[in-house]
Order: sequence, then C-alpha cells, then structure tokens
Amino acid sequence: MKRIFLFIATNIAVLVVIRVILAILGINSTDQVGSLLAYSAVVGFSGSIVSLLMSKTIAKHSVGAVVIDQPQSEEEAWLLATVEAQARQWNLKTPEVAIYDSPEPNAFATGATKNSSLVAVSTGLLDHMTRDEVEAVLAHEMAHVGNGDMVTLTLIQGIVNTFVVFLARIVSSMVARNNDGSTSQGTYFMVSMVLQIVFGFLASIIVMWFSRQREYRADAGAAKLVGAPKMIAALQRLKGSTSDLPQTMTAMGIASESKDSWFSTHPSLDNRINRLKKTANRKTSRPSETSISDGLFLFLHQSPFDDNHPVFLIQQRPLVKHVIFATVQLLQKSTGRRQ
Repeated sequence: MKRIFLFIATNIAVLVVIRVILAILGINSTDQVGSLLAYSAVVGFSGSIVSLLMSKTIAKHSVGAVVIDQPQSEEEAWLLATVEAQARQWNLKTPEVAIYDSPEPNAFATGATKNSSLVAVSTGLLDHMTRDEVEAVLAHEMAHVGNGDMVTLTLIQGIVNTFVVFLARIVSSMVARNNDGSTSQGTYFMVSMVLQIVFGFLASIIVMWFSRQREYRADAGAAKLVGAPKMIAALQRLKGSTSDLPQTMTAMGIASESKDSWFSTHPSLDNRINRLKKTANRKTSRPSETSISDGLFLFLHQSPFDDNHPVFLIQQRPLVKHVIFATVQLLQKSTGRRQ
C-alpha cells in the first residue's frame, strides 16, 4: 500500500511540475517544431528529475530502510566507519547509511547529488557475507555515487523521453493530416499514444545498455578501492540470489540478472566476474603499462590532503586529473615501444 501511495504521489508531482513549467514558458504542444521540441523536453525531463530529487525519500520508504544516525551495535559502527572511509577516498561527503530488512542479499545507492546520497544494505547481505565481501559491495555502491551514475542515468532517461515524445507527435501529425490540410484529432491522439509506447520500448534498450555499462564501471571502481579478489568473491556470493526490491528500484540494486538481455538492468554475474578477472590478468601481465597510472589514480582519488595542499587542489579539478592521466599513459606506452 505504501509503494502504491508513493507511486501515485510521484506521478502527481511530475504532472504538477510539467503544468507549471509549460505555463511559465508559454509552451503549447500543438505549436511549431521548435515549441514541440521544447514541450517534449519539459515532459521528457520532468519525470526523471522529479524522481531523482525524490529518490532518497522514495527508496527509504519503499523498503523501510532505517538510517544509522547513532550505531547501536558493533556491526552498525563498522558499516558506518567503512562507508565513511570509502567516501573520504572519493573526496565526498559521507552518504546516509541505512539497513533494511530483507532475507535477500542486496544493496543500493541513490540520491540527487554525489554529496547528498544514500547507501543501503539488506539484513540478508550482512548475514550471508563476510566483512571483506560486504566491504566490496559497499565499495561498488560508493563507485556508483562517485561516478555520478544516478544523475547521468537521469539525463540519459530525460533525453530519451524527449525524443520519444517528439518523434511520436511528429509522425502522428503526418499520419493524421487530412487532404484539406486539417488534422484528425482522434487519429492524432491514437497514433501518438501507440507510437509513444513503441518508441519508449525501443528507447529502453539504450537506457538498459547504459545501466549495464555502469555496473561494469562500478565493479571496476570497487576493485580499485578494495581489490579485485574481494569484489569477485562478493559477486560469487550473490549467485543464486534474487532481488526483492520494488520494480522501480531494481536498477539500483547490486543483485544481477541470471543472463544478459537487451532489457537487463545488470549484466549476468558470470560476465561481471569474467570482466574483473580479465582486467586483473591484464594488469598482472603488463605491469609496466598499468602500475604508474593506477598508482596515480589511487593517489589522486583516495589520499586525504589538507585544503591548502597542492594535491588537494588537483583533486578538485577533474579536467586537470584527466590531462595528467592521459599524459602518463602516453609516456608509458611510448616507453614500452622503445623497449
């Protein structure tokens, strides 16, 4: 009942936001192409942005997650300390840390910004995994936060929604146009609805592809943070488990699909494990090409420095870091060719 209420409340909020923005901008969906594109963008992005802004509240209420304000046990104290340490390594504010009651081992991260996020784990995860495995799962969720995956997915969903609405209405206008130049409103409405469903179905393939790629990146980020063996062990432990998160939150969890498909939010566990093993083997077989850049990555991302320290200033400038990494990698490759 609570989930139904949250679903209805979210959609009402989306509709209100759309109405207000359209009224302020004076946009009508029946205007020319420019106005139609603006209308489509408002409709396409409003739902995604409202959902993002409400994501923490909805997630906590949907699963009954309890935020750890003051640890009541040694396990809660360890959990909070581990997330705090990982947040420092990402140079981020510590997320809210929560536990929710579920026998299935799972965890998720959400939040509107990197410094206003939530990391939650299930009781089943804490009961069935070792500390090293839980640490790896937390590192995976912190990688999602550090990579800004929630915001990126929102932007991608918004862009996709915009073009779904825009193309559906453009095609509908052509189909519903009569010989005398007038438009059959009934035909326009029916065709538009059908096309939005069809285009939305096709567009979800793009969104799901990105969702799977971000899981690979989060696994890699966790492996850099705590080591590939821990992350691999955590993924192996998840085999056979299923996600009991609400349908709208499935993409947030760490539990994976049994096999890959175009509409999977996560790659299969076997594929994720194989990807980590291949990456680890590449680094082992070519240490001269990876050790310096990996060490530099960890140094710039994870080492704590005072606010006035020169390295801290570099940490706050992503473009500078990317230039440094690219330069080091080019030097390593050129050195390797000369050898």
